[in-house]
Amino acid sequence: MIPVIAIDGPSASGKGTVAQRVAQRLGFHYLDSGALYRLTALAVARQGLEEAGEEILGHLTARLPVEFVGNDIRLAGEVVTEAIRTEDCGHLASRLSTFPAVRSALLERQRNFLRAPGLVADGRDMGSVVFPQALLKVFLTATPEVRAERRFNQLISKGVNVIMADVVRDLRDRDERDRTRAVAPLDPTGALILDTSALSIDQAMAQILAWYSMNARHEG
Repeated sequence: MIPVIAIDGPSASGKGTVAQRVAQRLGFHYLDSGALYRLTALAVARQGLEEAGEEILGHLTARLPVEFVGNDIRLAGEVVTEAIRTEDCGHLASRLSTFPAVRSALLERQRNFLRAPGLVADGRDMGSVVFPQALLKVFLTATPEVRAERRFNQLISKGVNVIMADVVRDLRDRDERDRTRAVAPLDPTGALILDTSALSIDQAMAQILAWYSMNARHEG
């Protein structure tokens, strides 16, 4: 079996950065599941379908002309790597993720990323739904204060004019949607919990690599 490391967690927990580092260290492929939801959001917004019904959104998602070429993310041949990282795109992606039809349409796309020698996948339901057979399931978290500060600094570094109160409110709203959605809610059950509040990226990566090594030896 091809090994999978599933790294889930709430917004601004650091899972994306850590997952990429782990994948690079192991020479594994990397899946940023959030990018697929953001691509869906971008396509929906460009077609003016923000208020469309779930069936329409599901059909659009299933037919998305998406390509991942090197570090480029393409939609219908256009490089949209930066376009999908806007705050508006993120807000819409979070809302679309609550629709079962959208999640179902993206399920097989995500599973198709599984290729030898292995995969590191980050998201919110990688271990619970997409790759339940994962060799290692990690739930990355941090205190709300730390996550808000990380998100605030990230936005400021991008030149986005924000205030901390808005960032805190946005994180709370996203957490609530993630925890309470009907399909694949954010749930740490069955995963090793890693609080990154006081950890550097390298420290978090080292802990995950140690867990993976231990699990791989056990499986072998």
